[in-house]
Amino acid sequence: MSQTDAGLIRRAQQGDQQALVDIYERCQPSIYTYIFYRIGDQALSEDLTAEVFVRMIDKLPAFVQDKRPILAWLYTIARNLVIDHYRRAGKQVPLLIEESLMVDDELTRPPALVEQRLSRQNLVKALRHLTEEQRQVIVLKFVEDRSNAEVAVLLDKTEGAVKSLQHRALAALQRVLEQELSYER
Repeated sequence: MSQTDAGLIRRAQQGDQQALVDIYERCQPSIYTYIFYRIGDQALSEDLTAEVFVRMIDKLPAFVQDKRPILAWLYTIARNLVIDHYRRAGKQVPLLIEESLMVDDELTRPPALVEQRLSRQNLVKALRHLTEEQRQVIVLKFVEDRSNAEVAVLLDKTEGAVKSLQHRALAALQRVLEQELSYER
């Protein structure tokens, strides 16, 4: 854990509101991205992201600092919330990105924005075919643009394990995309 993380956590545990704001501002984008690429629904992802920080505040007094960054703890909370969401939903499939695109009038959107949203849609669909650890590595490496060393710290794994997960995830994504292309022909 960095000195900054340790200091922020200590200050937040002592009731420093600015420390909570700093943690939120620093970690919220990563937590939202993490949740979004598992859920695929913007509004629900925003709600679950907010719930991560509510739970963080609730659990902060009992939080024991270790060598991992606070973001790793928040990813654990987020992962558990996503799992709980799917358990509660049962077999009900959450609103998919392509359905939310249909609600928007694509004809009034600039073509680049539509293309970007469709690429994101394809990635979210393909990520559903990976294991949880593979999804984490892909999102952290390629969506959040983190190094292998950063991913290893966040996931509490070795860099070699991260490289192995990345390799298997990319191979699985390639197979999924090849299958989709064969269906389209």
